[in-house]
Amino acid sequence: TLEAPRQAPALTNLTQEEILAQLQKGIRHEVLEGNVGYLRVDDIPSQEVVSKLGGFLVPSVWRKLMGTSALVLDLRHCTGGHISGIPYIISYLHPGNTVLHVDTIYDRPSNTTTEIWTLPQVLGERYSADKDVVVLTSGHTGGVAEDITYILKQMRRAIVVGERTVGGALDLQKLRIGQSDFFLTVPVSRSLGPLGGGSQTWEGSGVLPCVGTPAEQALEKALAILTLRRALPGVVRRLQEALRAYYTLVDRVPTLLHHLANMDFSAVVSEEDLVTKLNSGLQTVSEDPRLLVRAVKPKETSSGPEIGDDDPPEVVPTVPGAEEARQALVLSMFQVSVLPGNVG
Repeated sequence: TLEAPRQAPALTNLTQEEILAQLQKGIRHEVLEGNVGYLRVDDIPSQEVVSKLGGFLVPSVWRKLMGTSALVLDLRHCTGGHISGIPYIISYLHPGNTVLHVDTIYDRPSNTTTEIWTLPQVLGERYSADKDVVVLTSGHTGGVAEDITYILKQMRRAIVVGERTVGGALDLQKLRIGQSDFFLTVPVSRSLGPLGGGSQTWEGSGVLPCVGTPAEQALEKALAILTLRRALPGVVRRLQEALRAYYTLVDRVPTLLHHLANMDFSAVVSEEDLVTKLNSGLQTVSEDPRLLVRAVKPKETSSGPEIGDDDPPEVVPTVPGAEEARQALVLSMFQVSVLPGNVG
């Protein structure tokens, strides 16, 4: 049985302090280890709330996250919110040099459609497009939060980590059936997708994560992904140095260096992804199947785990001193015979 969505008190009946207290219950933020910003939103605020409290939200919440190197947007506990709040969250994560049409919403009772665009201007600053964004989801992430997740995924602006979302509805309405004591809760609005194309979106099926993991482990997985992505520039730089110094097909080195410098790593979320992408690209460009990248696991030392950038040192074989041992070594390495036809 579906219940009608919880109705918040009308803003006109609340003081600014009461609105602020209500908003703070649904928004939490902090800076995690590795300079990763963490923003948990449990209820998407409306345009009216943002307009009234933007002067507080920007300096007290958003500005503290601006200096971080990556951002985790936690929507695992967000089961709904206001459609009018969608442009604000998307716009702060979208570069300001373009205005983008991100969704079209159809409302059945009024038989109208509303286009949702990113905002040409925002209060404060936008989050840099060069920084990674991860959205955390669970099987309870619903409604407006799903639409935000879907839009950021389609924009290739965020990596979605967690569980498939609930596949709910943007807006629900509780209707009495005749004069009875029975009520029917039905979706009255739906997302048509960008430009109103009418193609299937997330409603009913939910949003699939880029990296599936149980919701309670999603933050840990997201931080591991961000650690890997933070290391990518160094990995590429060391690969370029190795190609310059060691690769024997010298004439192909400039092309390989150019390819590495222009590779798109936006979809890389694991060491396996990285190795596969590098090997595919480098071998295609060089036409050399021997050019191979592999991941070396950390090795244990007496002082603890050690991360090495290079292969283990080469082991130089020793030649035994005894004549019999030397002969045995030679015989184990070489086999000599004369084949029919006097062929050696």
